Amino acid sequence: MRVLLVEDEPDLRAIIGSGLREAGFFVDQAGDWPTADELLARNAYACVVLDRLLPHGDSLDELQDRRRRGWSLPVLCLTALHTLDDRLAGFESGADDYLVKPFALPELVMRVRSLARRAQQRTPVFLRCADLELDLARREVRRAGVLLSLSPKELAVLHHLLAGTDRVVTKGELFSHCWDEFAEPSSNVVEAVVAGLRRKLGGPPLIHTVWGQGFRLTEAPAR
Repeated sequence: MRVLLVEDEPDLRAIIGSGLREAGFFVDQAGDWPTADELLARNAYACVVLDRLLPHGDSLDELQDRRRRGWSLPVLCLTALHTLDDRLAGFESGADDYLVKPFALPELVMRVRSLARRAQQRTPVFLRCADLELDLARREVRRAGVLLSLSPKELAVLHHLLAGTDRVVTKGELFSHCWDEFAEPSSNVVEAVVAGLRRKLGGPPLIHTVWGQGFRLTEAPAR
């Protein structure tokens, strides 16, 4: 799952970003709303972690305006403003959760995970193709009933391919959804992960290369 972190204090931004990545999230980072908007226009996120006080002012004003225009992305608001009135203002402005600084990183991770799960409520708990099954809640993959050991990156790529079963998924799409902004877009990074997935999934093959386009996950023979 991909998370956007909007925090203007560099050291705290680095700590939060590192903690979320260690918990298995893909994290993009911004220090202000203009940068955040550029990332929001390019990527799909499960959740936004939003510092309340940014260089352009109180984020609640911006958040409230976006909610009025139909913006529905889950938002966890971070702030040093801790009174009851401050917290109520956060929820009234459209925050889904509100965490006061200083906070414990494990609690932040737990809250982000909860919000991200809500954002994926429309996604089936199980994704299947032939005898391959992905349990999203447990983050477990089985082929013919056998539990497979996948890396977080392999799991993310497989999830995206399964969600798009029977359609061609481009390398650019996989990179955009499964790597964060700090990844180096080397020419073969996607192919390397897909190759590892193929080895672990075994036969008969389910991931097929569509030359010049990308990959298709399907139980049908390659075309």
